[in-house]
Amino acid sequence: MSAEINKGPVVGMRHVQALLIFLNITVMFLGRLNVGVSVVAMTNAETTNPDFPEYDWTEAEKSYILSSFFWGYIFTQFLGGYLCKRYGVKRVMFWGVFGSGVCSALTPLFIGFGEWQAYCGIRVLMGLAQGVVFPCIHQHLARWSPPKERNRLGALAHTGIECGNVSAMFFSGMIAKSSLGWPGISYVSAGCAFFWCAVWFGFAANNPTESRFIGKEELHFIESSLKHSEKYHKTIIPIPWKAIWTSAPFLALLVVRCSENWGLSTLQAEIPSYMNGVLDMDMKSNAFFSALPFLAMWIMSYIYLVTADVLMSKKSVTLTVLRKTYNTLAFWIPAVTLVGIGFLGKDQKNYAIALMTISVGVNSGQTIGSVLNTIDLSENHASILMGIVNTAANFVPIATPLVVGWIVEDNSDRTEWQIVFIIASVFFFVGNLVYLIFGTAVTQPWDAEDYLQIKEPELANGSNSQKTPKEESSFKINENTSR
Repeated sequence: MSAEINKGPVVGMRHVQALLIFLNITVMFLGRLNVGVSVVAMTNAETTNPDFPEYDWTEAEKSYILSSFFWGYIFTQFLGGYLCKRYGVKRVMFWGVFGSGVCSALTPLFIGFGEWQAYCGIRVLMGLAQGVVFPCIHQHLARWSPPKERNRLGALAHTGIECGNVSAMFFSGMIAKSSLGWPGISYVSAGCAFFWCAVWFGFAANNPTESRFIGKEELHFIESSLKHSEKYHKTIIPIPWKAIWTSAPFLALLVVRCSENWGLSTLQAEIPSYMNGVLDMDMKSNAFFSALPFLAMWIMSYIYLVTADVLMSKKSVTLTVLRKTYNTLAFWIPAVTLVGIGFLGKDQKNYAIALMTISVGVNSGQTIGSVLNTIDLSENHASILMGIVNTAANFVPIATPLVVGWIVEDNSDRTEWQIVFIIASVFFFVGNLVYLIFGTAVTQPWDAEDYLQIKEPELANGSNSQKTPKEESSFKINENTSR
């Protein structure tokens, strides 16, 4: 039975794996991004629960806390790409999320004896733990997703980003306001991480051939559609480093992901402070309206997904055109609306909230637009590409809060926030322009399993001039096979 005839079950283990990744990303972002609300709660106890300690931290110290996660996060991206190839995705992701959960559980204790310096320290450790996870996610999607379903499964899994954003912004504010206070934010995040680890341990598998629950029909469907060798899952394919680093489509992807992280990290980390300072909103309403843009982002991600499925099923556009179109919407609309936000004050807070909601909402198109492009370029090296991209891109969120802390000396000064939003707009515009010119969704030649194999006849003889007609014919066959 061919892969075209055997479409596999409508709902199978490949969808379970996508759901597990969705939950994984949600849990990671909950632990990563709740700091934006936590810092506001810890430094302004009157707006949350006054029964818990309040700290008098400067804007610069707050910026260190907001960026400290990424001090650790950038150092384990390459390591994650290597470890998941060496030991398998299941094991590496489990320990990464478990370590992140432990850090969340210990956060209130660390703050109690070391204040903002200790807060930075535990956030660095959390970043180190989470850093290995995203390269594993892209490798997992490459192993479990048939090419025709990859866009759908990958986009569904990555909507965990939006779910995590909403959860971090909204539920963190509610928890801080409750009897649990700001320490409860960390405890709830830790509990979610540990629960995910238990579910992942029971249902995850490195690839379809290792799954205890997959049916024969779905196994055949996935494995036959990927078109790899029989020993593929037991082989570590050499990495073509030079080809990767000299690939224009990959470098364009690197630029666009760095640009995205600058713009989105500005929105993620700074929205609570902007609303509290410029728009003069208390913590309860701040939590709701901070989450509202990311709720719009979550909803829009499904709208993008459905329209992409329709366009691809009707073959209205190529995958490259689809990615570039969605990425343009996701980058250039926020580039315009962010500038407008900076010119609105507390008397126009409704307009400011509307523009922020639009900015963040339409930005969800970047998942289909460029996030999944690592798998397009190379299924075999998706974890390595993601490791490189995430390492470079996550240097950006280290710098973003520091730049904001340097520019915004008075949290209520609207003119200072204007500069912050204009800088983010420039990154959005330029990054997408580079992607439009050089980006592609076509699999690159260096993805081939035998790309680095030595062409022995050519090296042994030096030239083709001394070959007999029979040898020449044999050489050409071998050469074409190696390609």
